[in-house]
Amino acid sequence: MTGPRRIAYQGEPGANSHQVCREHYPDLEAVPCASFEDVFAAVEGGEADLAMIPIDNSIAGRVADIHHFLPDSGLHIVAEHFLRIRFHLMGIPGARLEQIHTVHSHVHALGQCRKVIRAHNLTPVISGDTAGAAREVVEAGDPTQGAISPPLAAEIYGLEVLAEDVEDEDHNTTRFVVLSRELVEAPPGHGPVVTSFIFNVRNLPAALYKALGGFATNGVNMTKLESYMVGGEFTATQFLAEVDGHPAHAGLARALEELAFFTTDIKILGVYPADAFRAR
Repeated sequence: MTGPRRIAYQGEPGANSHQVCREHYPDLEAVPCASFEDVFAAVEGGEADLAMIPIDNSIAGRVADIHHFLPDSGLHIVAEHFLRIRFHLMGIPGARLEQIHTVHSHVHALGQCRKVIRAHNLTPVISGDTAGAAREVVEAGDPTQGAISPPLAAEIYGLEVLAEDVEDEDHNTTRFVVLSRELVEAPPGHGPVVTSFIFNVRNLPAALYKALGGFATNGVNMTKLESYMVGGEFTATQFLAEVDGHPAHAGLARALEELAFFTTDIKILGVYPADAFRAR
């Protein structure tokens, strides 16, 4: 692909994924996509160099569908970034907070901002995207309609912020991973590293217990372990795991070797620098 390097994200301009792209990759062209499937396809097909994908939220948990796209995408995790989620209540220029009767936003954002909705007796209207909600309010041009959207959306669509930081919880944080067609591993010995991988356990008694035992005996800290069914089979369970450390380190190397005895289809998704947020 010729031309400027590009990073794809799901959502409309002004979405939280767009904000993370601007913060960490300001020199790349940020490309909005309608769905996560479109984001993966853009990178797989060479239309974009990288993908910015939300994978976990401190309130809502894991982001649906991502775990199903990752294993077969052929893409690799090359970085992670954490974003403190902030939502503002905004309206068209000249609108006043007391005028607002309906508020547009994504269903998850509405659920995370219940206090301000109740306090002002607002009627929630579900939108497909938090940034898209801001666009809808601009297009309507109605001073009684508001949007709960990220701060960047107000800047992009020219809306007036009527109330800042209206989310119920101030710890609302989303973890994003950056995906690339090329496998770029963080070098060992240059700071904290995260290794992400998937595996299928053999359908044997205590297989998972035995598979994970090597991480404990080798002193490897496992920070994530999530299961999900594959192929519609109740007996075929795939796991996504993340651990602290580099596969080149002896402890993790031994743990992965032991894992192979009790599992099938082990696949390293990425070996990448741990975001500084983890140390807080």
